[in-house]
Amino acid sequence: MTSARATMADMDIELALGDITTWEVDAIVNAANHTLLGGGGVDGAIHRAGGRAILEECRVLRADRYPDGLPTGEAVATTGGDLPARWVIHTVGPTWAKTKDKSDLLRSCFRTSLTVADELGASTVAFPLISAGVYRWPKEDAIIQALSTLRATSTSVRTATLVLYDEATHRLAQRLASS
Repeated sequence: MTSARATMADMDIELALGDITTWEVDAIVNAANHTLLGGGGVDGAIHRAGGRAILEECRVLRADRYPDGLPTGEAVATTGGDLPARWVIHTVGPTWAKTKDKSDLLRSCFRTSLTVADELGASTVAFPLISAGVYRWPKEDAIIQALSTLRATSTSVRTATLVLYDEATHRLAQRLASS
């Protein structure tokens, strides 16, 4: 685990290299798909590491509140199951499209996740780089959107950690954060 820290507004924002499923924070954010029932990438890793409790709560949410799936840009919480985090905040990022700017939806993922964290009373939250995997969002822009939104959002969260999975993305995030 490698990290860098910067204080922005009233919240510390950390950039870290590692596996988000191992983070010891109040809540981790899941880059979920609309079904909330697991998938590939971060979503699959969180469901595998967190165990059946997360899946069971997601099934209830799907049946009771989101029969058509969780809308893009919104967020909802479940237990952390077997994860070191107490809660998982699920948010659905937008897919990248050259012909349509969906940046507002990507920023909404971060804002609504912080709103849910506030409702839970979470003071430490770890985020993946939402939409930059299978949803093909360019990593540089995803980092810029994440950092600018975290910096601009009013929240009671004390520390937000952007957990990057590979060295190259971590170095890029450090460079962008310092510019």
